Amino acid sequence: MDNFFEPERRSWTRKFRDSFRGCRDGIRGQSSFQIHFMVSALVVASACYLELDSTDWCILLLCIAGVLSTEMLNSALEELSKAVDAEFNSHIEKGLNIASAAVLLSAIGASLVGLIILGTRLGSKFQWW
Repeated sequence: MDNFFEPERRSWTRKFRDSFRGCRDGIRGQSSFQIHFMVSALVVASACYLELDSTDWCILLLCIAGVLSTEMLNSALEELSKAVDAEFNSHIEKGLNIASAAVLLSAIGASLVGLIILGTRLGSKFQWW
């Protein structure tokens, strides 16, 4: 096994392959990521139906990327914490709780942005106001 602290020069192909492997590993077995992914798919479908403009698309896609990225980082920290200490560690627990809070905050923020953008367009489409 390669020594982690003596990095080898990796080709761009290898870097992308490792990144895609990380995506696969982050998604597998993570029920929270799967839920965020399904909600993201619903948002994209709603945006298609409502024929959003490019600015609204950009905002929604940035929100989706932010939530999925924080979920991936949270999963990475969970995996790393298992490697660091198999026993209960209050510092690790606190760090994982903070990472989980970051996911929650990004999800709440993205939800509010989604409600504003999609709700406004839905109201206009059905002439609710």
